[in-house]
Amino acid sequence: MNVQLPVHMDQQHFLAWVQGREERYELDRGRVIMMTGGSRAHWQITANLLKALAARLDSDRFAVLPEFGVDLGPDSIRFPDVVVDAAGEASGDLKATAPVLIAEVLSPSSERIDLGDKAAEYLRLPSLLAYLVFAQDEMKAWVWTRGATNFPASADVLEGEGAIVRIERLALDLPFAAVYDRVRFK
Repeated sequence: MNVQLPVHMDQQHFLAWVQGREERYELDRGRVIMMTGGSRAHWQITANLLKALAARLDSDRFAVLPEFGVDLGPDSIRFPDVVVDAAGEASGDLKATAPVLIAEVLSPSSERIDLGDKAAEYLRLPSLLAYLVFAQDEMKAWVWTRGATNFPASADVLEGEGAIVRIERLALDLPFAAVYDRVRFK
């Protein structure tokens, strides 16, 4: 199948255009990018993250959402694997209003952008407290947590079965055992 994508769009036109499409897209500096599907491990980790975050965060304060829009400026909108946003927002919203946590699961084709461009974009969000990137081929995560004022220059890298992602400002402990439950490594 040959998909003809629009050449350039702003965020408002993109959100109108993308509604009802079966394929997944992001808007990157005005360019429409088609997103590919993920492996079983990718989707299992994403499902585990959704479940673990929903069980550990206050549902009166936070909504845990899969592939929900994050506004990164007038001509960029991303759809991370998991977004934790303010709870109680309008049900018709198409993008997060105040994302506090964003998580991505690495795919072979997304590693450079998830740890590079997307990290730089997400870490500029004033409401964001943590950006997490999880490997799917080993128990490993890159974790950025906002300090008193800013994010550190580089991520903390956690590895191994006993690792726990701790985000004090969210009163969150996220054990790798929950994130990688039912994931089989080669």
